[in-house]
Parts: sequence; C-alpha cells; structure tokens
Amino acid sequence: MTERDRTAIFHIRSCIPDDQQAVTDLILSIQRGEYGMTITAQDQPDLSDIGNFYQTGAGAFLVAEADGVIVGTIAMKDIGAGQGALRKMFVAAAWRGGNKGVAQALLDALIERARHNGIGDILLGTADHFRAAHRFYERNGFALVAADDLPPSFPRMKVDTRFYQLILPR
Repeated sequence: MTERDRTAIFHIRSCIPDDQQAVTDLILSIQRGEYGMTITAQDQPDLSDIGNFYQTGAGAFLVAEADGVIVGTIAMKDIGAGQGALRKMFVAAAWRGGNKGVAQALLDALIERARHNGIGDILLGTADHFRAAHRFYERNGFALVAADDLPPSFPRMKVDTRFYQLILPR
C-alpha cells in the first residue's frame, strides 16, 4: 500500500450522537494510557454532551473514521466575537505520523469549517510536555500567545500551560 492509498482509507465527518462512546473511549485511552493522566469521562462533561457543548453557533466536532472505527477527533467551541477554541484533538497511535495524514486532515477540515462559519481567530491550550503537538501547530501557522492575552471567554483547562493562536486570513 502506498502513502497515498493509506491516506485514502479514512474520512472526516461531523460527530453524531452514536459516536459518543467511541469518541470518549479513544480520548480516554490516549489521555490515561499514553500520557498517564488521572482523568475520567466525568472530569470531561463536554464529552457527554458533544452536540450542545461544541456543535452550536460556529462550533464543530469532527471525527476521522476508518472502516467504521473512530481514529481521530478535533473540536472547536465557539467562544464568541469570531473566535473559536480548538479542543479534543486526539489521533489513535496507529494513525499518527505524516504518511497517514489524519491529524492534518482533521485540522484542515476544522479550519475550513471555521472560515465558512465566520471564525477568524482560533485559540488553543496545551501542556508544555506535548512537544510534538507544539511542532504540529507551529507548522500550521499557530503562534504562541501569552495566557494574559487570551479572551475571558477562552475555556482554560487546568493542564494548559502553553497557548497558541491562528489568525485566519479573511
């Protein structure tokens, strides 16, 4: 199978209510299994109501699906004033890496959706030790922003210590 064939076997779509358990399972397996975080589904109430938390206003929750299995997620919460907060970007370990293209496809689809819905500014928070994520965001035009420069509506997580911003061209 060539790299091109590999990237063609998944697709990006909006999350639907039937995806909730698979999305939660994927996210928790990465958070707890790979990163050793002591976090539960109850600690993340947004996962129990994806539609109302993310898919309102200009928000979105997208999944990458391969052969009926959720292999990646990305979300954006509409925080008002033409701004969105990028959250819940997770890709199953077997689907990571440049030759697979899942993370890039998820981000590209979210940015396209943001532009279409009038979002001009995407903000995100992450932890210092997620260096691969930092490189990924920086390669995609995100720039570091000081925590003090975040709008009051930005939903900060306790673990977030590093913040990025992407201003979308109009």
